[in-house]
Amino acid sequence: MHRSDATPTPGPAVPGVVPTRVPPDQVRQARTLLDRDGAVLLTGRENTSDALFAAAAQVLGDRLRELYPHRVRTSREADPVHLHADSFDIVVDSAGVPRRRRDPDEDHVLVQCVRPAPAGGDSFAVDAYAFVDRLASTDPALHDFLTGTDVDLYGAWSGLRGLPATPRVGRHVEYTRTGRRLVRRTDGAAPVHRAPDAGHVHAFLVRLSEAVHGLEAHLPRFALAAGDILLLDNYRCWHGRDGHPGERTVRILTLRSADAR
Repeated sequence: MHRSDATPTPGPAVPGVVPTRVPPDQVRQARTLLDRDGAVLLTGRENTSDALFAAAAQVLGDRLRELYPHRVRTSREADPVHLHADSFDIVVDSAGVPRRRRDPDEDHVLVQCVRPAPAGGDSFAVDAYAFVDRLASTDPALHDFLTGTDVDLYGAWSGLRGLPATPRVGRHVEYTRTGRRLVRRTDGAAPVHRAPDAGHVHAFLVRLSEAVHGLEAHLPRFALAAGDILLLDNYRCWHGRDGHPGERTVRILTLRSADAR
């Protein structure tokens, strides 16, 4: 039986995550901060894709297992990007060999600023663990949904070229075999095909989006200068950015470590 869909009771605000800025010669500190806060801002790096890959190797060290092709994103006269965790599911055929280009269980993401926007475009992040834990008292019905209901993680994007035909079914909150918690957040989630409670699932997906969007205006902002690299625990922290005029360009690298699901 589902819990009540009544309006959730108000509760204390979930604190935003403001990553500590760490120079290149403080790799050990960067590792410690990433483990403690779920995010760290790597400064003083060259503004190159090589620096992005080097940063991943330096901070994660022998925990690094699989890198996916980095991508360059330029936004122009852009609306805000809402809080999300990076994940996707793409396998391509390359000369007859299946190759994975994105993975639903990417557990770290690096975002390097190539060119900041002339104004706006500041970043924000939140501890998704704290968000989910707070829901247990402020909105237990949504908490139950996130921890107990299967969804098609990319069903809303089913028409995209390269997305597997087999639905990827899972819950928003899951655990790895070693007990690490994973909290997903994607606009691609949809009810499982022909699920008898599809209407209920859709209503809670909307409710989740409204709750997440409601956090954003209250979160502290931080700016990325050219070359700066934001490194996030993608299982724990959701991130987004403000809208902006002009152009803003970033490089994005996702990966799986030894701790991934």
